[in-house]
Amino acid sequence: MTHETTYEALQTDLADGVMTVTLDRPDKLNAFDTTMSRELIDFFQRMNAMDEVRAIVVTGAGRAFCAGADISGGCGAFKVWNDGSKPQKREAKDSITLAIFNCLKPIVAAINGAAVGVGITMCLPMDIRMMSTSAKIGFVFKRRGMAMEAGSCWFLPRLVGMQQAQEWVMSAELFGAEEALKGGLVRSVHAPDELLPAARALARKFAAGSSSAVAAAVNRRLMWSMWGAQDPLDAVTLDLQCVGYLAASADAQEGIRSFFEKRAPNFPLRPSKDMPPFGPWA
Repeated sequence: MTHETTYEALQTDLADGVMTVTLDRPDKLNAFDTTMSRELIDFFQRMNAMDEVRAIVVTGAGRAFCAGADISGGCGAFKVWNDGSKPQKREAKDSITLAIFNCLKPIVAAINGAAVGVGITMCLPMDIRMMSTSAKIGFVFKRRGMAMEAGSCWFLPRLVGMQQAQEWVMSAELFGAEEALKGGLVRSVHAPDELLPAARALARKFAAGSSSAVAAAVNRRLMWSMWGAQDPLDAVTLDLQCVGYLAASADAQEGIRSFFEKRAPNFPLRPSKDMPPFGPWA
């Protein structure tokens, strides 16, 4: 994949190590359909092999971020049954949430407009969420007779606490940027025309060449994978392995050498081929 790859429901742009992906169905308020699902999964999986991409920004075209599932075709958009009685087998390859969760690059959500249902749950496994003052968020599942999806029952309480998560899901109301900020769901709130530049500026910090891309990937996945650990021993056991492996790596040698030589480092390792052969990314 190159950054010129053409998608039907997405636009991509690579600059300064930051890949911006724009949900691009503005006439449908960027509603989530099977094409967008398939293309987003493909996009995030392919990012792991693109070493020129150091960080990702996700936003929406037009006045919405993503207005939720495309229900223009009726209840078929929610169909999750094989024969009316047996639930479909859950497969990781079909989950946008897991594709984002397993990505090796830091991800910033620039929520520029309405983010409802899957429009907001897809943002939960992203690392940073930034929001426009004109945007609205809604966990409206019960208004559609639906269960929470995309692993949001796991992510949301961990991000904002059980009490806040229950209030937003049980009220099923739309809420604005200030409430999202107060509740801890978003990092910062911005004027509409300042949101994307601010998100890209933050992503450029993550993409800076003065840091190791492999170390960044390892650290991102360590934090996400250890979030649910029952005992700190689990984290210590894994991070000791990672510290030992990376300490002997060419990146660590270059980091130390560049420090003593008082110059910018030139890290040789690449996430596409140099990740440790163990851990949640293996």
